[in-house]
Amino acid sequence: MSASEVRVLIVEDDPVAADAHALYVGRVPGFTAVGTVHSIAEATRALERTGADLLLLDLTLPDGQGLRFARGLRAAGHPVDVIVVTSARDLGVVRESVSLGVVQYVLKPFAFPTLRERLLRYAEFRATAGEAAGQDDVDRAMAALRAPRPAQLPKGLSAPTLDRVAALLRAAAAGLTAAGAAEAAGISRITARRYLEHLVDTGRADRTPRYGQVGRPELHYRWLAADGSVSKV
Repeated sequence: MSASEVRVLIVEDDPVAADAHALYVGRVPGFTAVGTVHSIAEATRALERTGADLLLLDLTLPDGQGLRFARGLRAAGHPVDVIVVTSARDLGVVRESVSLGVVQYVLKPFAFPTLRERLLRYAEFRATAGEAAGQDDVDRAMAALRAPRPAQLPKGLSAPTLDRVAALLRAAAAGLTAAGAAEAAGISRITARRYLEHLVDTGRADRTPRYGQVGRPELHYRWLAADGSVSKV
C-alpha cells in the first residue's frame, strides 16, 4: 500500500453490504479498504490496529448508534474522517452529522459511481495544503468537498426523465421491461430502453433476458441494492 493511499475502514452491520463497500473502495484509485467490521466495539479495536484515515460508517449498529461513536472519537481528539453510509433520511440526523464534522452523507442503496464520486471529492479536499491566500482559496477547498457536481449524462438523456425512470424501476419489485417503463413514464419504448441501459451501465440496475413462447427474448431490468444484489422493494 502506498503511503499516499487513503486507508478506509468499513463499519457496517450487514456483512454482505460491508464486503460490497470494501470492493467499491478498492476500485477507486488512491483508496484501500483496510478492514470491514460490524460493530462499534470492533471498529474501536480496528482503528487502533489499522490506523485508518477514513471511516465508512453505518448509523445503526448492534451495540450503539454510529453518530454516538463519531461524537466519542471527536471528543477524544481522534483525527479519522467520517463518511456516513446509511438509509436514514431524517434531516435532523444530517444536521447532527455535519456538526460532528462528517465529510459526506451517502444514502443507501447506492451504486459504485455514487461512492466513487464522493471518495474522489474527499481526496481532492484532503490534498489541499498550505495557507490560503484569501477567501477564494478557502471557497475552492470547501467546494471540492461540498459542492455537487452535475452528472455527465449521455447526449439526449435528461436528468428529470432519468430520475423518473429510476424511481419507477426502484418501486417495481418484479422489475420492468422497456415497454413497461415506457408506458409508466409516458415516453417511447426506445427512449425508455436508453435510460434503462444507462442505469445498467452505471451499475444501478441489471438486465436479464426473458424467453417467451416465440421470437427474441425480452430484456428485463431490475434495480440493484447497495451490495450489488437485486433490490427487494
